[in-house]
Amino acid sequence: MKKLFVAAFAVSLAFASCSKNETPAETQPESNVMLEEPTVAEPVATAGTPEEEGKSLIQGADCLTCHKEDAKLIGPSYQEVAAKYEATDANIDMLADKIIEGGSGHWGDVPMTAHAGMSKENAKLMVKYILSLK
Repeated sequence: MKKLFVAAFAVSLAFASCSKNETPAETQPESNVMLEEPTVAEPVATAGTPEEEGKSLIQGADCLTCHKEDAKLIGPSYQEVAAKYEATDANIDMLADKIIEGGSGHWGDVPMTAHAGMSKENAKLMVKYILSLK
């Protein structure tokens, strides 16, 4: 009787596991859009100028994954960007839009990640810091 019970249990377990209808979980395509504003954990004690605020924002965002201040990484160095663009209101506005919208083609084939969640004012502060590195 015990063998019959064990056999019946094994058959029902096998049947239950075979009849389970699982569909693979849908995967979300990986996005290269930053949707949240970067946060600065501790404000820099000397922060006050737009350039210092911009530097703090860069340190709190994902910028340093692809850019360095003085050397090309994935994207151009900040010094290369500063050498290419004058610190005019028009350039600051255009580069802030590039940070927010992303893009490619100006510095090679690798696209820059869009930062759709970033405010225009914070993007401008970042650009002012970058363009101060001449």
